[in-house]
Amino acid sequence: MRHLLLALPFALLPLVAAQGHEHGHDHDHEHSHDSLGAHEHGVASLNAALDGNLLELQLESPAMNLVGFEHAAKSDADKAKVAAAKRELEQPITLFALNSGDCKSTEVELESPLFGDADHDHDHHAHEGEHSDIHAHYRFECAKANELKQLDLAELFKRFPATEKIQVQLIGPNGQQGVELTPAQPRLSF
Repeated sequence: MRHLLLALPFALLPLVAAQGHEHGHDHDHEHSHDSLGAHEHGVASLNAALDGNLLELQLESPAMNLVGFEHAAKSDADKAKVAAAKRELEQPITLFALNSGDCKSTEVELESPLFGDADHDHDHHAHEGEHSDIHAHYRFECAKANELKQLDLAELFKRFPATEKIQVQLIGPNGQQGVELTPAQPRLSF
């Protein structure tokens, strides 16, 4: 399954390239590890792959969207914001409204320099002042995957209101698609 998800950004690059020309870019650099585009506040990306009874989701977002800042959390208030965001991200069934399909979360991996991931911090943020991202990887087993008809990100937008849009790339039973979701249009059909 992981090979499917890793191949997703490459399979959908033409869709992303087309979308990239439509949207402005508010920073002068791009992260070399982010094949879906540049770090842009208010914008996150979600790769989703449904293969048989396995659903895999990979969310990448600037930390600004999820915690309100990107610097290392030094104050108690900042540490509390990071801890609260991490708790929310550890509840993927709620965030992605997986109410049908009888899905159970089997794996949750969260990475960010804000969470104290030393390896991630060293690899991607060797210089102070670079933008911090939060990466979340989820795996679900769905006993009734054929009943899983949509992904609803309304709760994710509600809990992280600084997230204005999510660029979704999906591989599912009906092929692949790319779509931009917003708080006003938070649902994607498989």
